[in-house]
Amino acid sequence: MPMKGALLIFRLAGIRVYLHFTWFIVAALEVTRFAHRYQNPIWAVLEYCALFGVVLMHEFGHALACRQTGGQADTIVLWPLGGIAFVKPPARPGAYLWSIAAGPLVNVVLFPLFTLFAFVLTKLHWKTVHPDFYQFVLTVWFMNAGLLFFNLIPVYPLDGGQILRGLLWLKVGPIRSLKAASIIGFGGAILFALWAIAWRSIWLGILAFFIFAQAQTGWRAAQNLAIESEDTARREAAISPPPIPEQQR
Repeated sequence: MPMKGALLIFRLAGIRVYLHFTWFIVAALEVTRFAHRYQNPIWAVLEYCALFGVVLMHEFGHALACRQTGGQADTIVLWPLGGIAFVKPPARPGAYLWSIAAGPLVNVVLFPLFTLFAFVLTKLHWKTVHPDFYQFVLTVWFMNAGLLFFNLIPVYPLDGGQILRGLLWLKVGPIRSLKAASIIGFGGAILFALWAIAWRSIWLGILAFFIFAQAQTGWRAAQNLAIESEDTARREAAISPPPIPEQQR
């Protein structure tokens, strides 16, 4: 099991999808907060489920793209902050970039579809005929757009930050790119913490902590990669025979 308290809910294409138990607690609170938007509160439940439906498609984008590159991806976890696809692409910048970028690309594909659907419903005057369904579609449109733009913020470990790391990898290699991305992540965590204080938002505070923790993990991983690289270089130097001087004629 990828994390304590995560329950397996289904498998698809060999990928196990887990749902953390805290999702239900937060769902109850959020549904209560959304209920005022609808005449029938069941639409608030559907709205919250739709949010995580979009998140799940996003995470499957990561997982399937990773597999396409020859990497490993067999687990997705949904929890109150969204979703996590456990992916391990090959150690190549192109494979890494595609595995990360495929998630937001799912939201890019969904964006015109939701836009067209909302436009058609507006023209059909569903805002007055079926107000709950119209509000539901409009909210899903905003959620998908919000997820897209939020995930593209260039702060590690958000997708935007990991895409930035992949681009840096092309120039400076895997170790320095991960260190740079982690430093940006630390800065982003501080900004989110200040935002949380200014807005008195618990969720922004939790997000700031998550970003800081993941940036710290990235920094340690970069240090470990550097140590492994140095050890490999020493072993290769010890094994390689010394150069033979050219004979003088």
